[in-house]
Amino acid sequence: MQEPTITAELIAAHGLKPDEYGRILGIIGRTPTFTELGIFSAMWNEHCSYKSSKKWLRTLPTTGPQVICGPGENAGVVDIGDGQAVVFKMESHNHPSYIEPHQGAATGVGGILRDVFTMGARPIAAMNSLSFGAPSHPRTAHLVKGVVEGIGSYGNAFGVPTIAGEVRFHPAYNGNCLVNAFAAGLADVDAIFYSAASGVGMPVVYLGAKTGRDGVGGATMASAEFDDTIEEKRPTVQVGDPFTEKRLLEACLELMASGAVISIQDMGAAGLTCSAVEMGDKGELGIRLDLDRVPVRENAMTAYEMMLSESQERMLMVLRPEKEAEARAIFDKWDLDFAIVGETIAEDRFLVMHGNQVKADLPLRALSGNAPEYDRPWVETPPAPPLPALPHISPLDALRALISSPSYGHKSWVWEQYDSMVMADTVRAPGLGAGVVRVHGTPKALAFTSDVTPRYVRANPFEGGKQAVAEAYRNLCAVGARPLATTDNLNFGNPEKPEIMGQLVGALRGIGAACIALDMPIVSGNVSLYNETDGAPILPTPTIGAVGLLATLDEMIAGLPVAGDLAVLIGQTNGHLGQSALLVEAFGIEAGDAPAVDLEAERAHGEFLRAHRALIGAACDLSDGGLALAAFEMADAAGIGLSLEADDIGQLFGEDQARYLIAASPANAQDLLQAAQTAGIPAAIVGWFGGTRVHLGAEGTAIAPLSALYRGAFAAAIETPAAPGVV
Repeated sequence: MQEPTITAELIAAHGLKPDEYGRILGIIGRTPTFTELGIFSAMWNEHCSYKSSKKWLRTLPTTGPQVICGPGENAGVVDIGDGQAVVFKMESHNHPSYIEPHQGAATGVGGILRDVFTMGARPIAAMNSLSFGAPSHPRTAHLVKGVVEGIGSYGNAFGVPTIAGEVRFHPAYNGNCLVNAFAAGLADVDAIFYSAASGVGMPVVYLGAKTGRDGVGGATMASAEFDDTIEEKRPTVQVGDPFTEKRLLEACLELMASGAVISIQDMGAAGLTCSAVEMGDKGELGIRLDLDRVPVRENAMTAYEMMLSESQERMLMVLRPEKEAEARAIFDKWDLDFAIVGETIAEDRFLVMHGNQVKADLPLRALSGNAPEYDRPWVETPPAPPLPALPHISPLDALRALISSPSYGHKSWVWEQYDSMVMADTVRAPGLGAGVVRVHGTPKALAFTSDVTPRYVRANPFEGGKQAVAEAYRNLCAVGARPLATTDNLNFGNPEKPEIMGQLVGALRGIGAACIALDMPIVSGNVSLYNETDGAPILPTPTIGAVGLLATLDEMIAGLPVAGDLAVLIGQTNGHLGQSALLVEAFGIEAGDAPAVDLEAERAHGEFLRAHRALIGAACDLSDGGLALAAFEMADAAGIGLSLEADDIGQLFGEDQARYLIAASPANAQDLLQAAQTAGIPAAIVGWFGGTRVHLGAEGTAIAPLSALYRGAFAAAIETPAAPGVV
């Protein structure tokens, strides 16, 4: 088969700018082959090289006494004591999920699970953060159903509990949904596996499923905006098989225990290309590959297709040669492919052979360490429009506006499709705040949460970035966990636009400030840029996934309010309504500044909560919807009524930060107030739980119809028939 001629059009189709192609010519001193062009395209695209964000990612705090491995590996590793570590990461699968929602979301789950068990960890928990367009948009229901089904089918079949997450709707995601997948696993501190190759002449081994044509060019597609050619991109979406992945997990963990592994890397974005280059680059070695030895499931595959395929459930390993027979036997037992496809070499060289022909011969370091890095122009985000005078609305009507919205309604329609109890260690399932999973065989538990408020980030990237970390911190504290560390999934539009780059810069500054103040370093993450369709960007959505530790389950705050409990508010309420959920849902207004985040107060209030957990029956952080929505959610979960004394809209629905709502017995509530006064922490009794009615100030109504509205809102929004012709 004759290779295509390298033309300006072909270069552009590979996502390379003319100056980048000129840089390639300067590096290799000749015209690249078609396969080499594909390799450079894969390694130099935004998704793999972080060329627009690397400068700013370096400013994030990534170290601490708890951090064993920070960014740069497949996942972050954090010490949890007793010789154990939690391994975790969050990654996006946005573009594939919009093109083909079921497979896009499913393979997002599969990819993040491989990132975790590649490090030698057994996955114990998954969660996700999902952003969709307006419920009325003709594609939204199709996307929601496909994505949720894809996440559930893969995670459930693989056998990992999905224990937390978030779902939001906004017209800015109409043409570009976001699917951010998180996974965490457990490993022994002395049995962590890394991807850096070592030793010259070591066998490079292909492990797992066979290679097909699915996903060819997926990483490059993920680094481009969408337009009206979107349907042509469907072949770039991968196809997943969770049962193969489960066998791959067991085979890899058995292989690691055998002592055969020098280094190991999963084949994710850019497949064989990225995994081989990263292993060689980190080990300062070259790699020689013979594609004739690669297991394939389709006939007449070209070198270009094999190097850029993103077929799922595959790994690449550098093997101890004396362990070959033992390693091969393990993979034969699990009915998975095991093939020696190359070797490590001393030269800085990436040599790819196919059919006894050289298909690529490139300096390996230039593909990774010397990829382009840009300091893109950026501008500060201008102030958001000022808050207008708001029409009158009664407190109960305001509450109805929120609980009838799919963004704030009960999410059981989503999480009931996920198996949250598999492995039998889940002690706090989805539904209210952070999820909690027992560390099997120990008294310890881990808490997980995912948070961001994109409206805040668009209005004020710095405060919005701080708030995403602060809300994650509060969610962990609210279940009694000590926050340990974070992973970030930075979803933004086109970084070549200075206003979009300004959002990214501002958000990273805010995230960094909060991670330092709250002692929650970033240990892993992912950047997803070019989330635009026909020039319209998504809301800036820097999702924060966070992990906290409970030394024993006795430390967990996991109760629900009981009749007679008092409602105690921790933190100061000023009635901030700028960019609030109430404005959006009741009035269709997005105006005003994001709420300011006092990081000293956040830390002080969180530490106070954890220190006095014995006095607390139930706790919830205050975020979207403020006091009224948090109190209603707690009451609904408990199946009882509530009464709040305030009747001012700002006091009830303002979104001031560093606040918690606590349910406590009258005696414990008084002790909490006394302790707060001694510690200088703002605290007040704002109401009580009990009865069968909801009272907001002087207004009251039965809770039953409100609960029915709340629990039916999500299904009502997306269980409508699609418009004719919509798929």
